[in-house]
Amino acid sequence: MSIDLNRPIILYMHAGSKNHGCEAIANATLKMIRKLRIEQGCDMDKTSIPVVFSNDASEDRKYSLGEMEKEGLCILTSERHIDRDFFAHVVYYAWRRFTGDKQSFMRYRFKDAYKVFLKECNRCGSQQTPLAISIGGDNYCYPEMVSDLILAHDYFLERGFETILWGCSIEPESLKNVALLNDLMEFDYIYAREPITYQALLGVGFSDKKIIFRKDPAFELGVAEPKALEGFVPGKMVGINLSPMVLDRAKNPDLVREGYRNFIRYILDNTDNNIAFVPHVVWDSSDDRKPLTELYNEFKDTGRAVMIEDSPAEVLKGYISKCSFFVGARTHSTIAAYSTGVPTLVIGYSVKSRGIATDLFGSCDNYVLPVQELDDPQALIRSYEFIISRSNG
Repeated sequence: MSIDLNRPIILYMHAGSKNHGCEAIANATLKMIRKLRIEQGCDMDKTSIPVVFSNDASEDRKYSLGEMEKEGLCILTSERHIDRDFFAHVVYYAWRRFTGDKQSFMRYRFKDAYKVFLKECNRCGSQQTPLAISIGGDNYCYPEMVSDLILAHDYFLERGFETILWGCSIEPESLKNVALLNDLMEFDYIYAREPITYQALLGVGFSDKKIIFRKDPAFELGVAEPKALEGFVPGKMVGINLSPMVLDRAKNPDLVREGYRNFIRYILDNTDNNIAFVPHVVWDSSDDRKPLTELYNEFKDTGRAVMIEDSPAEVLKGYISKCSFFVGARTHSTIAAYSTGVPTLVIGYSVKSRGIATDLFGSCDNYVLPVQELDDPQALIRSYEFIISRSNG
């Protein structure tokens, strides 16, 4: 990031830290902003603190962002949720229906958080053009989110912000959506985190002055030393991550589970490694601990299986860094492995996993198994053998 950071900053589209990938992006970005501000010679006593518009600030305070807020690296504030307020939902829905004012939902959503931002601006007396950074790296991969993303971006444009789409992945096919394409054109800068997205944006006419190719900020997330666990032997662990989201996108979820079981049996029968089950998202609606606990219960009697408890992103990265191999479904669990030199197999479902692997290895073949095409219960074992042979070579 090489732009002027001596001005008020908002980070928005942060889904909350129970998704430790979201936590990792926000954590690393806030530390990057602090570091670059110092390098740019900002007077840190007079520069406004970045404000994070969060889906749930109370959730964030349970993990690393809470400590960062105490240290003055950010201010956490929650968005409002119109679906949780029946009266507001009825009023705003009626207003939107009869006036066509789609932006009204965003005014409701950001109302309280924006007041927090204005209060911080007033504290510092800042008159500079503010900056809004959209930090939900893969949000534009989900068609159901696009209309809200456009409205959120418009909210800040209407208030005179410069805007950045930060560390993003975008499916090339989605760029045929004219509304989406027009929205992306309105960003001052777009930082693409992998080459497929970068080339796709250049291919539809974006200037290379607006599109910057830069790795996901979570590659720079710190590594915390995790607490010792019985059965967790550093350097002798194969880390396992599986998510409900990947299972939902699988052609045959039971076959994916069978593939994981076969792989775990292969590791236990043919190596002296133990197995560490590592959750990376623990939302009630999409909790990695559910499929991982099912697997753990099948193998716990071997005495060689460990379930990692929910922890801040830097701690999870600490556990992953001590693995000899990692299989991950959540993108940021695999980024934690990649960035600490752990050989990694990705069970992917979108451009982000293919693009990141292609950037690192020149190809995603054997490094990423697309879950939509996974129809061979031995596929994980074969990819493991391929990756290990390359790592040892």
